[in-house]
Amino acid sequence: MAEGFERGNGRLAKADSSEFRWVSQDRDDGSEDGEGSQVRTTSFGLEEEDEEEEEEDNVEQRLIRTGPRVDSFDVEALEVPGYPRDYEEFNLGRYLVVAFQTLGVVFGDVGTSPLYTFDVMFNKYPISVKEDVLGALSLVLYTLILIPLVKYVFIVLWGNDDGEGGIFALYSLICRKAKASLLPNQLPSDARISSFRLKVPSPELERSLKIKENLETSLTLKKLLLMLVLFGTSMMIAVGVVTPAMSVMSAVSGLRVGISSVEQDEVVMISVAFLIVLFSVQRFGTSKVGLAVGPALFIWFCCLGGIGVYNLIKYGFEVFRAFNPVYIYHFFERNPTQAWLSLGGCLLCVTGSEAMFADLCYFSVRSVQITFVFLVLPCLLLGYLGQAAFLMENLSTNQQVFFSSIPSSVFWPIFLIANVAALIASRTMTTATFSIVKQATALGCFPRLKIIHTSRTFMGQIYIPVINWSLLVSCLAFVAAFGSISEIGNAYGIAELGVMMMTTLLVTIIMLLIWQINIIVVLCFSTFFLGLELLFFSSVLGNVGDGSWVLLVFAALLFLIMYIWNYGSKLKYETEVQQKLSMDLLMQLGSNLGTIRAPGIGLLYNELVRGVPAIFGHFLTTLPAIHSMIIFVCIKYVPVPVVPQNERFLFRRVCPKNYHLFRCIARCKVMGSACS
Repeated sequence: MAEGFERGNGRLAKADSSEFRWVSQDRDDGSEDGEGSQVRTTSFGLEEEDEEEEEEDNVEQRLIRTGPRVDSFDVEALEVPGYPRDYEEFNLGRYLVVAFQTLGVVFGDVGTSPLYTFDVMFNKYPISVKEDVLGALSLVLYTLILIPLVKYVFIVLWGNDDGEGGIFALYSLICRKAKASLLPNQLPSDARISSFRLKVPSPELERSLKIKENLETSLTLKKLLLMLVLFGTSMMIAVGVVTPAMSVMSAVSGLRVGISSVEQDEVVMISVAFLIVLFSVQRFGTSKVGLAVGPALFIWFCCLGGIGVYNLIKYGFEVFRAFNPVYIYHFFERNPTQAWLSLGGCLLCVTGSEAMFADLCYFSVRSVQITFVFLVLPCLLLGYLGQAAFLMENLSTNQQVFFSSIPSSVFWPIFLIANVAALIASRTMTTATFSIVKQATALGCFPRLKIIHTSRTFMGQIYIPVINWSLLVSCLAFVAAFGSISEIGNAYGIAELGVMMMTTLLVTIIMLLIWQINIIVVLCFSTFFLGLELLFFSSVLGNVGDGSWVLLVFAALLFLIMYIWNYGSKLKYETEVQQKLSMDLLMQLGSNLGTIRAPGIGLLYNELVRGVPAIFGHFLTTLPAIHSMIIFVCIKYVPVPVVPQNERFLFRRVCPKNYHLFRCIARCKVMGSACS
């Protein structure tokens, strides 16, 4: 009995590929292959293709319940040397290790937001009365509760694609349910992979099927969906540029509190040195670095909460009144312009929320949820409450609020820990950027780059050298050009909001198409969160002239690169399909040219899932000899979270036996960079 493995939210569960399951089948399709061609089975167990193909788009489909699957693939080809057959069982000690790595990889960005949130909020307008502090604190508290906790931890994290997070994971889910991809290389046999599941027909599917039909038939909707995804992705990469600059500069700026003679130019130079060190250690991987920085960030959260408790005890608990949202109303009523502009700074308290989702491939949903709810969020709330208590008694201090609120006896130890935490926070978005680029490459939206896997246990832990050094150069240019936390903060907010709004739109589609939630619930989710994010967006748009335009131009260039690359990939595939050789022409060439067959196996990589690529005809007419066995290899990403091990490779005979021509389709999951 063949067994495959499925990854479920970071955990591994066995899935028997021979179990009964529901799949879609063309009403006129009786072949096991299902590739739209007539198939003959040879005595060697391989299946021989005919040139005749059917038009698949107009074939009527139905759902059938299949019996145990019997594969006809070459048994020897199923054994992949070096590929792990068993997965490590997690014990208590392993869970503790993963928990520390989660802190170091996922929560660094949101954990260091107290370093600069109040500084940016009160940058343009000084604090006039204590009620302004309560109003600003109330904004921060409810923004923390609504966006990272309610939206991301409780809702968006469940939109993962078999443990993979990020905007492209949402796009992958939509493409799996509906053929929304612009690259036309899908096969009916993709729906026959044993890990592919379809629900039994029911009345609840009507709305989902209607949306599915619209997505599959409308080229405009497909392009619009892709543009939303690429826009969000470009903004995500832009966040990966601005996060290190913001985190490191805000931490190093604490020097000006401890040593008054330090100038801003010196802060910039020290920040540049820190950033170079940061990006230089990325190559060691998430496992090694994450294990080292996890305990450091745990100490940071404890210090953050401890300083908050200290300030609350010293300055009073009056700030707890900010949990009453009426202070937000009074804040806007008293100072509408100041309150509206402070929204851009308030948004910085939730920076890193998208990283929790994008970095999900490194860990499990449960580990991220538990760590955020029981450690990260309480420490953040205590930290902001403590800073607000300090501000209530020091209204004139509206810059470097965090470092000013630290007791003088522990200032330098906390300063050191804050800088370490800032470096960790910078890594959070860098690793998220690696994941996003890998996913974009798999879907044909980004040039193929060298990807290094840094862990034998987690396939999602990767390092991309070109992206790493490109981010470093962009980040250094950003720091040198602006050199101010407030100006960088304006750009930070607009990039973060762009990602958040695209995530909201895609999750709304998933709610309707896949989760099939009540329409009222979907409307409440989309209206509330999209409206909230548009309110924040209106605030940060007012600061475009202060430096945000640079990041918008950077994101626009990334968008153009990805869109053009996707268009080129689609055009390349369509050209290969149009120019592929007919079987009659191939057999005629083979018999007339008298080509010599040299011993050995030749692999010819191409994008075709059917037919013979035109380049092979060029080889026949120009080369005096070819290998005795030719295999056309197509690496194909299929819309399933996991391809069972015994279904990863399809082998077909292309010509009669004496020609020794075969096709191998290596089927990989969309989010993976290896056939897995």
